[in-house]
Amino acid sequence: MTMYWCEYAWLPDGVAEGVRIEVSGDRIASVQRDLPRAGTILNGLTLPGFANTHSHAFHRALRGRTHHERGTFWSWRERMYELAERLDPDSYYRLARAVYAEMVLAGYTSVGEFHYLHHAPGGIAYAEPNVMSQALAAAATDAGIRLTLLDTCYLAGGFGQPPSRHQSRFADADATAWAERARAFTPAGELVRRGTAVHSVRAVPAEQLPTVAEAAEGLPLHVHLSEQRGENVDCLAQHGRTPTTLLSECGVLGPHTVAVHATHLTSTDIGALSRTGTRACFCPTTERDLGDGIGPARALLDAGVGLCLGSDSHAVVDAFEETRALELNERLSSEERGRIEVGELMAAATGHDAIGWSEVGELAPGAGADLVTVDLDSVRTAGIEPSGALYAAGAADVREVMIAGRWVVQDRGHKLLPHPAAALAREIGQLWE
Repeated sequence: MTMYWCEYAWLPDGVAEGVRIEVSGDRIASVQRDLPRAGTILNGLTLPGFANTHSHAFHRALRGRTHHERGTFWSWRERMYELAERLDPDSYYRLARAVYAEMVLAGYTSVGEFHYLHHAPGGIAYAEPNVMSQALAAAATDAGIRLTLLDTCYLAGGFGQPPSRHQSRFADADATAWAERARAFTPAGELVRRGTAVHSVRAVPAEQLPTVAEAAEGLPLHVHLSEQRGENVDCLAQHGRTPTTLLSECGVLGPHTVAVHATHLTSTDIGALSRTGTRACFCPTTERDLGDGIGPARALLDAGVGLCLGSDSHAVVDAFEETRALELNERLSSEERGRIEVGELMAAATGHDAIGWSEVGELAPGAGADLVTVDLDSVRTAGIEPSGALYAAGAADVREVMIAGRWVVQDRGHKLLPHPAAALAREIGQLWE
């Protein structure tokens, strides 16, 4: 049993002062408030770890490289395809390890990896069909972060379109072949779990969707939904219904499902997500980077749809920035302040259950021992109320990170990968040579 004394800690009912947390193994054994200093002192504000529920690790190599000629979502996608062609299991492992280390340094303690880069160039299966999944699992383990590998079904290049040359690396023959390959992946270690995903209604034909839903078998099931208006237009033209309605009719929506982006929804779509218990994952920094639009966060919350957050393309890796963007984007779109309460923001930021880590996300007895301590004396946080950290702090203010009872970051340094910035520069530079 190890005792920690937190100057301030964000407990389930809000911020408390003088909190003693006892950790046994990978779990929190007890939490007591208003106690004198004793044990290991954690000055600042201690939070439950943040959950990054939507990640494409290899997209990190696009940061700062897609702004030429002003760019569009579709020109960005072509650049992404070019990058995907350059990766192999070894380079993907090295890149992902550095990306996951960057996440931990920013306060994330779990990540849902929306993984569709399955095969070798040309769509040729590797001798070990899940070697790219294994690379991601090893990268997460070596970076010390919890990982849910969301193996993604990707079969088509668009409505009625075969996969393009670039997309052939992503595609399986059909949903049955995808399911057989995905089931064959066995996570190694206690920090890696399995999940599933439908890439989108563009990339999985409607007749194949029920097979994916059935294969999910109670695992997390994620799906890109209505990120771009063009997807809605094309789906209506092809099927006479919105992507949300199509997914609902095919059995994809439900309490284990997370609709990623959910940007351009009708009121009927919102009702379908609510009725089925489907969550929505917003990725604000990527959505603004790609010009996707602002999703209906307040309307979804009012309908009882749970929200979670992801950094998606990693244009920014900063849990605080993603979290406050929920409220700040609502202010822009509604021209009102105070749209989303701080407690609602924290619930979205710590939504580990959306990727199958239901025991993580609170500083409470029995919860997974994930702790993130934030500096309250930096130039960004000096003078703030501790509960205002979500609006004032940034990734640079994260001082310590514990994951599953083990310190992974101390004094702002990553203990497992000492020089992550150098690793990122090296791996990204080699990919673009």
